[in-house]
Amino acid sequence: MATRSPSDAKAKLLDAALSVIRTKGYSASTVDDICQAAGVTKGAFFHHFASKEELAVAAAAHFAAMADGLFSTAPYRELPDPLDRLLGYVDFRRALLQGELPEYTCLLGTMVQEAYETHPAIREACDRHLAEHAATVAEDIAAAIRQHGVDVEWSAESLAFYTQAVLQGAFILAKAQHGPGVAAASVDHLRRYLEMLFHSTPGGKRTITPGAEPPRARPAGARRPAVAS
Repeated sequence: MATRSPSDAKAKLLDAALSVIRTKGYSASTVDDICQAAGVTKGAFFHHFASKEELAVAAAAHFAAMADGLFSTAPYRELPDPLDRLLGYVDFRRALLQGELPEYTCLLGTMVQEAYETHPAIREACDRHLAEHAATVAEDIAAAIRQHGVDVEWSAESLAFYTQAVLQGAFILAKAQHGPGVAAASVDHLRRYLEMLFHSTPGGKRTITPGAEPPRARPAGARRPAVAS
């Protein structure tokens, strides 16, 4: 008779945590909820995690790893111009605003809003993974500044964090309005702002390398992280 490996049970718990916490929030999610969603026993849960908090910290890393895999293989990463990659990143984030709210909102942002004061380990994990994602965006911003000879009084890091502030705020508004429309509009404003910072072309839309413009729909077969950092 086939048996389930311990690692399989742990993976199921991590995946379940992404879904349950993004749907209910950290505080309202119980160990029973997560076990039920994962299809495992409480004994299996406590075999792998000492507490819900420990699971949340591991889930933050799991979410970040999934997001890293999604963004590192996205079509815009192949664009030669770093400014096109930056704008492609924003387009890609917009394209992910599909499905139900828990499918496109950010686990890290959801948890840190609740746990920043009461659960330092969760706050630190969310801060670390959000900062790591922002750092990848900052790399393209810094390269775009150099390549396009833009004279700026701000840092690439600060602009990268601003992109994340817009995205996290857009997720909050999407939750408030129970739909992605306001989030999509916010991301569109972010794109226009970035174009203005780097001197947009006449007509207000930067022209991306012919044949290489990132799609506004999620690429076929791409797995939406259970995103967004």
